[in-house]
Amino acid sequence: MIKGKTTDGIVSKYLNRKISTRITKFIVEHDLDVTPNQVSVLSFIVAIATLPLYLIKQPIIAGILVQLSSIIDGVDGELARALKMQSRFGAFFDAMLDRLADIMVLAGAATYLALIKGINMETLLISILAISGSLLVSYLHSKFQQDLKIHPALIGKIRGIASRDVRLFILFIGSIVGLIREALIILSLLTYTYTITKFAELIVYCKTTE
Repeated sequence: MIKGKTTDGIVSKYLNRKISTRITKFIVEHDLDVTPNQVSVLSFIVAIATLPLYLIKQPIIAGILVQLSSIIDGVDGELARALKMQSRFGAFFDAMLDRLADIMVLAGAATYLALIKGINMETLLISILAISGSLLVSYLHSKFQQDLKIHPALIGKIRGIASRDVRLFILFIGSIVGLIREALIILSLLTYTYTITKFAELIVYCKTTE
């Protein structure tokens, strides 16, 4: 059975998985010669293709590719689980490509914003916060899981409100409706609020389980 993960964010759970599981099922049922790592590379290529699109002021197409990349990103893990091809290298490979893709996507959106609004302190600040906040969420999750062997999304009341699927979906919506500035502001606030509150929650968890 093709299924998602218990750590899925709300966008993955209610939208992305409905599409990605069908793609994975098609690959498995037709015994296509496709590996999870190849799917990771495809997701990465689709994501970085958004950068030149933002640069030539085509945010709608870029936004669609952002969401498409997010959907494809679910396929590699589904395929690995379905074919029993999970590996430490695969997880590392996918995580690194995801982080690089996040930077490229957000850098593209930030550059587009600078092109239409001009480079000023506000544009610079929200761009830096959106990119760094996205990386902070990913680092918090990976570091805690590495050291304490449990994903932070499975602990406490603050769940995956700033997971990658949610972040990319916000940028997707902002891009297609012409509200990239607002999307970057929301991403900045969401990621930093989540990181700070989740960090505090994890500290309490660690203290109570010592």
